[in-house]
Order: sequence, then C-alpha cells, then structure tokens
Amino acid sequence: MTTPDHRTRTPGRSARRRYGHAVLTAGLAALFLGSLGNAPVSHASGTPAPPTAAECPPRLASTARCWTGQDDNGAHWTMAVPADWNGSLVVHAHGGPDLGDTSDPERSTGDLERFAVMVEEGYAWAGSAYRRGGYGTRMAAADTENVRRLFTEHFGRPGRTYLHGQSWGGNVAAKTAETYGTKPGAYDGVLLTNGVLGGGSRGYDHRVDLRVVYQYYCRNHPRPTEPQYPLWKGLRAGSTLTSAGLRARLDECTGLTSAPADRTALQQRNLDDILAVTRIPERSLEAHLRFATFTFRDLVTSRLDGRNPFGNQGVRYTGSHDDKALNAGVERFAPDPTARRDLSWDSDLTGKVSLPVLTLHAIDDPTAFVEHESAYRATLHGAGRAGNLVQTFTKESEHSGLSDAEYATSLAALDTWARTGRAPTPRTVAASCPAFDATYGTGCFYDPGHHPAPYASRVRPRPGGLGWPAMTAAQERAWSRIEGVGIAP
Repeated sequence: MTTPDHRTRTPGRSARRRYGHAVLTAGLAALFLGSLGNAPVSHASGTPAPPTAAECPPRLASTARCWTGQDDNGAHWTMAVPADWNGSLVVHAHGGPDLGDTSDPERSTGDLERFAVMVEEGYAWAGSAYRRGGYGTRMAAADTENVRRLFTEHFGRPGRTYLHGQSWGGNVAAKTAETYGTKPGAYDGVLLTNGVLGGGSRGYDHRVDLRVVYQYYCRNHPRPTEPQYPLWKGLRAGSTLTSAGLRARLDECTGLTSAPADRTALQQRNLDDILAVTRIPERSLEAHLRFATFTFRDLVTSRLDGRNPFGNQGVRYTGSHDDKALNAGVERFAPDPTARRDLSWDSDLTGKVSLPVLTLHAIDDPTAFVEHESAYRATLHGAGRAGNLVQTFTKESEHSGLSDAEYATSLAALDTWARTGRAPTPRTVAASCPAFDATYGTGCFYDPGHHPAPYASRVRPRPGGLGWPAMTAAQERAWSRIEGVGIAP
C-alpha cells in the first residue's frame, strides 16, 4: 500500500512513535498504560477524576487506547491516544444540538468512531458530549475547552492542538476559537466540516420559513382542533407529539414517503410548493421540520424563557403556484429584541479569530447549506481576518460524513499551515488528497474552483438586517454565571 505523501512533510509513524515513547518516559506511563480502575467522578473537590479505561471503537481496538470520564459540570467525554501518537491533539465539537436534560455518555464515543480516521492519522482525540442536551453554543464551547484542559492535565501538553467542529459543532468550534483561542498554547488551528456558520440569529431563518409555509399549506401542525400557539415556539410546551407523529403529519399533507404516483394531486402540489418556496431538498425536508419543531421548542421555551428570537415580517415568499395568496395568508411575527440579542450573543460569530481556519464543505449538503461558508467568509472579512481562512469544497451530497481521505487531507493541510505559517490553497489541498486515498480508498471529490453563492441567495434575508441592541456588561455577567456559558446554563 502506498504511503501518503504527507508523511514526508509531517512526523511519520516512526517519528510519532518515538515522540509518544518520550512522553511516556516523562512520567505519564501510569496514565497511558496503568490500570485506571472505575473510580466514580467526584465533583466536590474540584479536582478532575482520573480517566476510566474503556474499549475503543472496533476500528481502533488494536491501534489505540481509549478513556472515558465526566467533568465537574457533568459533561461526559471520551479520549483516545494511538500507539504511534504524533504528539498532537484533535479536540472535537459535536453537532446537533441533541435534545435532553443530561449529558449523553454515548455521544462522544460515537463521534470517536465516526472520526476514527483522525486517530489513524496519529492524532490523539478528545470530545465532550456537553453537560446537557439542548441549545447553548457558549455552554458547548466551554465544555469543549474543558475537555482540552482535562486532556492536558491527564496526558501532558500536546505539541499541537487542533479544534474540529462538525455541523452545529462547527459553530461551537468557531466560538471556542474566538473565546479561548487567544490563550497561549491552547489551540493551533481549526478544522470546520459542513459547519453551521451563519450563527443562531440567522442560521435558523430557513426553518422559520419552513415552519410557517408548512402550516399555511398543511394546517395540521397544530390541527385546528388542537390548542393553538404561535409557530415561532416550534411546539407548545406540554405537547406529547413525537418525531414519528410529526412524520405522519408531514406524510398526510405531502405524501413524502410515498412514490409520486401514489400521491394525491393535492399532496403533490403541497410538496412542490413547500420545496420551491423554502429551497429545502426533498430528502432533508423531514429533518428540517423536526428542527423547526423540537429544537425551536427547546430554544424558545427552555433557553429563552418563552421569548421569541425569530421573525419573518416583510419577507416575501416566492416560487409557489400562488405567491399572492401565500404571502397574504402565512403567519407573521417579529422577534423580541432581547431574545434576538441573547441568541446572537450566545451563537453569532465575530470573526475575530487569530488561528488558521480550514473549512471542508459538501456543495450539496442538504442540512447545513454550503452558503453558510459565504456567511462565515463575510464575517471574517468584516473583522479583518480573512487571511486566516481557507475554504475547500467537495462534490459530495451528504451532511453527516464525508470521505475519510478528505478528512486526513484536511488535517495534514491544517497541520502544515500551523507549523510553517504558509496557508494552503484549495488547489494544493485537492492535489494532496490522492496520496491519502491510496490508504483509505474513500475517494477525493474536491472542487477547487467552487465559490458558494451569498447566504441571502439561499436563505431569505430579514428586512432591516440584524439591528438588535447590544448586551450590557451587567446582562452579560448575568448570562455568564459560569465562564463562557451562554443561554440558560
């Protein structure tokens, strides 16, 4: 099997093994090789409990050691160190947000399995499941920073540390870089894959539009016979509607799960109108409607005390068979300025990042539209930091997973950039991928010449722009009872 070219530019496996052995002989052998037992996590002393040895995902079972634990805020985490460790660490921020009141101990382990290629490339890996489910970008950023600190305390300071964020985790990782990236030695670079980079104040606008357009045509969410509520709530607080129940309502209205020949004429027209107006792909329509239902309920009811951060006043909807009737009949509402301000403070990005940032995004991502990259580039450009950003795009059409060869390529390019100070280009990144594909065989699908359209071309802008009041120092302190934590810690 051909050895990837990047091993001539970055530490090879033999060099990584020598580095790992040096770390072990520096006094960490007990942590890496000793029995760590199953001691319970203690939150009383403020001293992190030692990691608990755990089984690695099958793909890494023979090549790495894994540990799990829980931090003082209750966030479960997973760490992995390969036998031929190159001395550097990837800190992972997962997407979602998942919904639930507690930290899911399986989440970070599942993400390790999903991104095992990073460990196979010689990097240690650490990921937090966050202290709870539900929205809260600064909360998740604080937990991401905490797992980096815990890794350093338990295993020593890595030679390089890179942030990786996937999906909503891209927002989390970008916020982590802005909030904690100025700490000396904390992070050396950021990799964002299929990231939700428009920020919460506008990143959900297409789902706001879906929620109101769907209800205009379908009239079953809620039904006329059910308690009514403003659609910006997503779902009334006491509702027992499940994902399966929502799917049934969607199918009732549009015949989504049926073959086109089996749909009624009204179902087909409803589906055509909803897709045309919202610009959401048919295959991800149900997923977006779930977000516009259950995530909106979490965000509004649980995180913003029932205040509305969303608005669609002045938005003109087009593409239906009768735009005039749609615009006259669709539900309209304006945001509560304080809710919009608080959501913006929690999740919007300032662009003030001092680290190299490399992004990888599928052009036909059906969940986090590729136009998020345009929004992010504009944010960094406005902050005078555009030189810190290199964006790459692939001709893939999935959201949750891209080619392992591309993940390996991206990490190597980011590592070289951080070490040398020389930024890659989309063409040099694409050109280096076949060498990695010789190992992984998952394909290279880069499109170095792609430039995404403006964000407003995909997501209808809100008239008047942002325009919410700034948060006062006292308000910010109130929202930050725990350092770095935003909405409803």
